[in-house]
Amino acid sequence: MSPVLMLLGGFLLASPGRASDGSAPTTITCLTRGVDLRKERADVLCPAGCPLWQFYVFGNVVYASLSSICGAAIHRGVITSAGGTVRVQTLPGQENYSAVYANGIQSQVLTRWASSFSVAGTKSGALEAAGQPLSTARPSTGKRLKKLLEKKVGNKDCKADIAFLIDGSYNIGQRRFNLQKSFVGKIAVMLRIGTEGPHVGVVQASEHPKTEFYLKNFTAAKDVLFAIKEIGFRGGNSNTGKALKHTAQRFFSLENGVRRGIPKIIIVFIDGWPSDDIEEAGIVAREFGINVFIVSVARPTTEEQGMVQDVGFVDKAVCQNNGFFSYYIPTWFGTTKYVKPLVQKLCSHEQMLCSKTCYNSVNIAFLIDGSSSVGDSNFRLVLDFISNVAKAFEISDIGSKIAVVQFTYDQRIEFSFTDYTTKEKVLSAVRGVRYMSGGTATGDAISFTTRNVFGPVRDGPNKNFLVVLTDGQSYDDVRGPAAAAHKAGITVFSIGVAWAPLDDLKDMASEPRESHNFFTREFTGLEQIVPDVVRGICRDFLNSKQ
Repeated sequence: MSPVLMLLGGFLLASPGRASDGSAPTTITCLTRGVDLRKERADVLCPAGCPLWQFYVFGNVVYASLSSICGAAIHRGVITSAGGTVRVQTLPGQENYSAVYANGIQSQVLTRWASSFSVAGTKSGALEAAGQPLSTARPSTGKRLKKLLEKKVGNKDCKADIAFLIDGSYNIGQRRFNLQKSFVGKIAVMLRIGTEGPHVGVVQASEHPKTEFYLKNFTAAKDVLFAIKEIGFRGGNSNTGKALKHTAQRFFSLENGVRRGIPKIIIVFIDGWPSDDIEEAGIVAREFGINVFIVSVARPTTEEQGMVQDVGFVDKAVCQNNGFFSYYIPTWFGTTKYVKPLVQKLCSHEQMLCSKTCYNSVNIAFLIDGSSSVGDSNFRLVLDFISNVAKAFEISDIGSKIAVVQFTYDQRIEFSFTDYTTKEKVLSAVRGVRYMSGGTATGDAISFTTRNVFGPVRDGPNKNFLVVLTDGQSYDDVRGPAAAAHKAGITVFSIGVAWAPLDDLKDMASEPRESHNFFTREFTGLEQIVPDVVRGICRDFLNSKQ
């Protein structure tokens, strides 16, 4: 292991200028932490434009060394978001890092950390970015570098935002509480946490719930393990329902690091039984699109069941009462064999039923008329319509997907469902579509799209939608191709402009036809149809789940 990874030192920060020895400061990234530096005292250069929401900072004046250096420097007022040079000084660890809001950054409370740093400014003026980017010891082979990169990225096949809701009540006691923490740590390691893989946080249930750390705080398993180890036992009643409701309502926010289009999961650990009602909290979690898992340990015996408020609490709290979302462990001793089966459940994205909404679980293909009657300026309005509909959905490699096909007498796939997996890239691709000009063969285009665009995703988890936009009479039959699309499980919305015949629109549309076809006299009227199409897709998605 690199000596950098072994270091748990803290640091002092400074403003723009040269290092004290006259050398150029070392360039770092927005997310470089105090623990990543080698020297006891170092001058570093923070880049400009770091998004404030990315920073996690623990403490004030003296910062825990897992804090972002640039975030701490801005929080302290040493530099602004325009960046600058910062002097970093190692300090011993301490207890009770305080939380203070300053300069646009909310620092967080940390009970204890092994090392710290503090911040101060240099005297000289502005400085151009100089020096080499900060790095750990260079690996000797390309294979080693690839392994390190994969470790940082994490398991991309298991994208999930996970809250571990651990039992910190007197019911579990100190000894079993430590075994519970060890079990959670083993799960975190096997999940292969990383920037593009699973992200985790921990909430402790006791008399009052306490968030120990958020999704955004750590993206490496070693940091998560250290943070779990530092969690102290709180005691009190096991108010699991209160803690579950708190987690559902407050934990999963953009500010706390939740990612759009990624399944949200709460794993609730219960030693014995909860001392309050958790059914209502489970309902709240489902309303927020959160998948609740119950891991119950040492179920109540027959003699103890009279003490339980509701013996069916597990089935009433989970995401769905289908057996998938509940997991039983007989004892906290010897839990290693239970880790892998639980991790396999957490990585089964298609089973995360409660996080599947119309916004993150649909494939929408736009089949757009590129005939000569449309014209270039009107064609731009069609592309604006596509962009405005796409903006409503959570596009990702495991979320919703967008495809665009343009047709005249021929068909051209502008991009398919697998080409772009972020909203930004989809919108950029839509802007780049070039107008073809030609005739109008809508029926052939529907058949082409059903076969070539929807064919590869037909058996996938997302529900399929086709939005057809045309401004005129088709030269071929649309009824047969549309019926084949309906039979293939594709819901079709037809949108006509100007001279598009109403009979064709109805023939193409799915049932009930009245709510699946739209017409506007002018291309400028497409803007008003956007909300109706989005609502229609969500309505059909919900009906398909009934």
